[in-house]
Amino acid sequence: MKTLNAIARSFFGAGAGLSMGLVFAIIFVNSLRRYTVGQSVSWGEELPIYLTIYGVMFGLALAYMQDRHIRFTVITDFLPETVRQKLFAAVDLASCVTGIALAYSGHAFTVRRGHLDASGLKSTGSWLAETTGIEGLVWIAKVGTWQYAIAIGGVMLAVAALLKFIERISSFKAVPA
Repeated sequence: MKTLNAIARSFFGAGAGLSMGLVFAIIFVNSLRRYTVGQSVSWGEELPIYLTIYGVMFGLALAYMQDRHIRFTVITDFLPETVRQKLFAAVDLASCVTGIALAYSGHAFTVRRGHLDASGLKSTGSWLAETTGIEGLVWIAKVGTWQYAIAIGGVMLAVAALLKFIERISSFKAVPA
């Protein structure tokens, strides 16, 4: 189980780091172009917004796996350790259900509006499809590609919460009563 949790943490961390690194690189290049050439990259304004959403979703799952998310512990700090661990395990299950609901609603939202063009990426998607001859590359210019981050984030939250729940209940034996 420790290996699976380590793999999940690495995956979520790599996804968050890659997303944020790409956001930085795109904004940096776009700024350089704007102040040196006088012209921004057409997709340089919109793509970082979408990549940030993916980064937040990966970071959300990583924070949950590390138990470093925002938590109000004013009341729980006064509870005995065994009761607190059981409460946190129940919260893990509730978070898993919430992740599943988020994934479902993100998928439903994307299915309804995913076919719309992302205005800042439309020309880039068309250019890639024309240049490569791969018509499927127009997906880059569709809003659904980027809105699906909510559904993917919900799945990652559900997986992170389930893994944390299993980790937590397996440590119940180690906590003195």
